Amino acid sequence: MPTGYILVNCTLGSEEKIINEIAKLPDAKEVRGTYGVHDIFVKVKSENTESMNHTITNKIRKIPGITSTVTLVVIEEQGGKG
Repeated sequence: MPTGYILVNCTLGSEEKIINEIAKLPDAKEVRGTYGVHDIFVKVKSENTESMNHTITNKIRKIPGITSTVTLVVIEEQGGKG
């Protein structure tokens, strides 16, 4: 199962609405507001790479109010605790 972490920037004041929208997606396993350079942290875990790409590209990145994203795809064979 591929895992990705998405760092989201959004328009001021839209954070909670975007968090609620992302939380509805089945592949979104964790969604948190953050302080710092990025506004929202999202953990995505999908059945396959195609499904993860679809969730990120066609679902998350198209939510109104999102201005940019940075996606980190996990190398499953390196590190981690499970």
